[in-house]
Amino acid sequence: MTTTQSTEVPTKVAPPAATSPALRVQSAVIKYGFIFVTVTLFAYFALSEPSFRDSATLLDTLRYVSVAAILGLGVTLTMAVGGIDMSVGAVAGLGVTVAAKTMVSYNQVGLVAILAVIAAGALAGLLNALLIVVLKIPDMLATLGTMFVIQGTKLVLVDGQSITPGMTRSDGSTAPGRFTEGFLRIDRGTVLGIPVSVLIFGALTVAAWVFLSRTRWGRVLYAIGANPEASRLAGIRVGAYRALAYVLSGVLASIGGLILASRIGQGDVSAGTSQLLEAVAVALVGTSVLGRGRPNVWGTALGAVLIGIITTGLTIKGLPYYTQDVVEGAVLILALIFSFTLSKRRTA
Repeated sequence: MTTTQSTEVPTKVAPPAATSPALRVQSAVIKYGFIFVTVTLFAYFALSEPSFRDSATLLDTLRYVSVAAILGLGVTLTMAVGGIDMSVGAVAGLGVTVAAKTMVSYNQVGLVAILAVIAAGALAGLLNALLIVVLKIPDMLATLGTMFVIQGTKLVLVDGQSITPGMTRSDGSTAPGRFTEGFLRIDRGTVLGIPVSVLIFGALTVAAWVFLSRTRWGRVLYAIGANPEASRLAGIRVGAYRALAYVLSGVLASIGGLILASRIGQGDVSAGTSQLLEAVAVALVGTSVLGRGRPNVWGTALGAVLIGIITTGLTIKGLPYYTQDVVEGAVLILALIFSFTLSKRRTA
């Protein structure tokens, strides 16, 4: 019996090509570029403006951005499922109105106001979930519609007037209540020298990070955002998880509203209007941190800190307020370049 030997020559596997210096630099820029920008701006303001280095200034910076950061965490959750919540600013404004109405008009204690505000935020999130999950309206359009509804509703609740302690109401009577001292401590109080609002911001950031990165629910949210159809085929209740993201976003926005109400000490009907753009900006900026290219909690927190550094630094330098919007917009564009343009070139 004879055997035939194979004449095929074994294929040699080529060793992986060495990464070129240009690609290594590009990868480093994508991964650490935004952090470098933040550190550079901080160092510039700290070296050029002695008052910027003061610990009170730094804490005030964190206190200033705490509302936008908390709203940005809510936006981050909805971005994780492939959507976006454009109603967070209106929900925060509604929280201000509900808090003022509860304490000033109905003469209730701060705890009742807190519970009422959080309940209002959860209901706003449920409305978004109904429109998006049940009625199949695209996320952005649904939450934009909710934004206008909420803005109109809060005006109807107060007859278009800001609520202040001792105000004369439409029926001629005087409002009997006021903002309680305990409630005002939400933003004005400190614990070991740290503003309470900063502590709330830090605690919610850690909680959101644990939820998104260390629990099954968070991993499922990311899976839905990456491929909702594959998630559905895998047996995941996509609609329920998307609804959860929007309810949590509404609750977070309402907590931002509590801080805002405590900060201004009245039911300002225009409160929350400017918070939407900052919240969306910090969430989008966060996608570029460490080159992840996806919404993430620590990136959102860093984006909020960067916005605070820019705003505080330019204010100390005496630049007009309208120049700050230009700089913040330029930083957002830079972050998006890190997240999308450069990362796509690297993978091309």
